[in-house]
Amino acid sequence: MTSRAARLLSRLLAALVLLPVLAGLACAAPITLTDIAGRTVTLPGPAKRIVLAEGRQLIALALLDRDPVALLAGWSADLRRRDTATYGLVRAVFPKVDDVPIVGEGSEESFSVEKALSVSPDLVVLSGRLGSSRPQQMMDQFAAAGVPVVFVDFFAHPFKNTVPSLRILGAAIGRDAQAAAYVDFYEARMARIAARLEGPGVTRPKVLLEAHAGGSGPCCNVPARGSIGDFIAFAGGHNIAADVIPGTHGHLSLEYVLREDPSVYIATGGPHMKGTGGLVLGPGFTPEEARASLKEVVSRPGVAELTAVRDGNVHGLFHNLVNLPLNVLVAEALAKWIHPDRFPDVDPNATLAEINARFLAVPFTGTYWINLKP
Repeated sequence: MTSRAARLLSRLLAALVLLPVLAGLACAAPITLTDIAGRTVTLPGPAKRIVLAEGRQLIALALLDRDPVALLAGWSADLRRRDTATYGLVRAVFPKVDDVPIVGEGSEESFSVEKALSVSPDLVVLSGRLGSSRPQQMMDQFAAAGVPVVFVDFFAHPFKNTVPSLRILGAAIGRDAQAAAYVDFYEARMARIAARLEGPGVTRPKVLLEAHAGGSGPCCNVPARGSIGDFIAFAGGHNIAADVIPGTHGHLSLEYVLREDPSVYIATGGPHMKGTGGLVLGPGFTPEEARASLKEVVSRPGVAELTAVRDGNVHGLFHNLVNLPLNVLVAEALAKWIHPDRFPDVDPNATLAEINARFLAVPFTGTYWINLKP
């Protein structure tokens, strides 16, 4: 071997030795992002030990990472204790989720900064709903410990915050490309709905959406403005609750509902309504079970007299879908129910199947929407 060839070989070997080091430095490059509260946050590198102040935001991580549970240092127990069916889907794929330390119950009052710090996180993800009454105190405690915090939101203002929240989480864990792919998918389907409801000649049928429908309580607990109420408006409906309730949710009297006489009735429910006479659907339920429970819900005195019920324009929806970045499924279902003539080819079942195949590390199986008419 010539001396020149030896020098080239030596340099090549040195470069090969340096490659892992350089790759490690690249992975550890600081990440700067802006959260939904407008705060600029810098992480030393992709987060590996995350605390979720709302446990259900694990589903957002499951859209971005093939092993979202491995990213958890701690979380609140709302998914585990309030949506046991969805938690069961997670547990079936990632049984180690049972071992993740609990740092709260999913509410601001229950979230413990001390418990969160005890699990040595490198990132805390707070919900837009949390930290409203003690934000500075919480921020000061985490800042003193050198733990970065970001705010995201999939619940309070989903139309404003779903996409940026996904991008924030994607950046924080080094999964920008995965976040961009899902955002492209999400925005294309939302744009399809919006486009078909533009222009003259689009009517807005009256819609009653009864949340956690049925059970022993009177009609009707309803969303008004924000959250799922925004989905009714987006899907081309006239939410009769928004006319009289100024906040995000409230109660309508049966007399008011009968007077308004909506032409579309939508109930939300889930496994938590089992045993109460309410709407049951979601993971683990068949369409037949869900339809039978929906029939019971609209058989109640007064509700059965509505035009929507007499005409069979009655539908059921898994309530917790609204609180997840899977809410595009809610938009598609509502649009199809409110304006069936404009969305004959839109199929939420096909959309969910694609999400399961392309994105979700925890496939969603079960019955998430149902029509009274088969």
